[in-house]
Amino acid sequence: MNTIGWPNFRSLNQEGIVFAIAVVLFVAAAIGLPGFIDPNNLVAIVRSVSVLGILALGMAVVIIGRGIDLSAVAIMAMSVAWYLQLLNSGTPDGLAFAYVLAGVLAIGLLNGFLVAYADVPAIFVTLATGSFVFGYVRSQLITQDAVPVPQGHWVELLGGLRFLDIPVEVFVFAGLAFLFFLFLRYTKWGRYIYFAGDNPVAARNIGIPVRPMLVLRYVLSAFVALVAGLLTAASLHSINTRVVNSTLLYDIVLVAVIGGIGLSGGRGG
Repeated sequence: MNTIGWPNFRSLNQEGIVFAIAVVLFVAAAIGLPGFIDPNNLVAIVRSVSVLGILALGMAVVIIGRGIDLSAVAIMAMSVAWYLQLLNSGTPDGLAFAYVLAGVLAIGLLNGFLVAYADVPAIFVTLATGSFVFGYVRSQLITQDAVPVPQGHWVELLGGLRFLDIPVEVFVFAGLAFLFFLFLRYTKWGRYIYFAGDNPVAARNIGIPVRPMLVLRYVLSAFVALVAGLLTAASLHSINTRVVNSTLLYDIVLVAVIGGIGLSGGRGG
């Protein structure tokens, strides 16, 4: 027998529960922490959450396809650190960015190729490539842990952009989230990712290009990591490579899973 006036909690989905908990925590923090609702503090929170959300988008696409990318944070930090190092050493902007973009896409292709065609488990592949990227860039390509953005560079100017007093990172995150939503839900390639994540053998048997799509997912994840790194450098006017050894990677996976992405693949979005 249903009790009139009581909400039906069984009808709440995972996203609804997470949203409700977030609202409760926000209200509790606003009441209990002095200065929490200060505009500057809220802007800082929104900026950090936006970058985390961008990284989670790339991770979500990989997880939906029954994979994982443990190299995302290393790609984010080290690619931008190398880019800024090239700029500070006098390399032309276009050439420096071309080098970095090529390197990022190459790592994404390597991840995807080893997982898709060599059948190496994704957790081992991406852990190894992430460690390689961090070690090689730190020892051979940059000279310090924190690399500053050159004064007056477009990355520095990007960090100061706002619309309606909202940082540009929020709009970039919203735009990317919308594009990923359209890609996953309304294109055949997006549907292929779900099919392959749910049952890769059946997907291959019906003619879906499972292996090329797997490579594409890791390339997308690497590119999104580069975007997140540029936005991080824009807001901080530098990039600190020590973030690779932080808990950021676990936060990314947690955000993706809490957002409704199933680790078993083929679900969420």
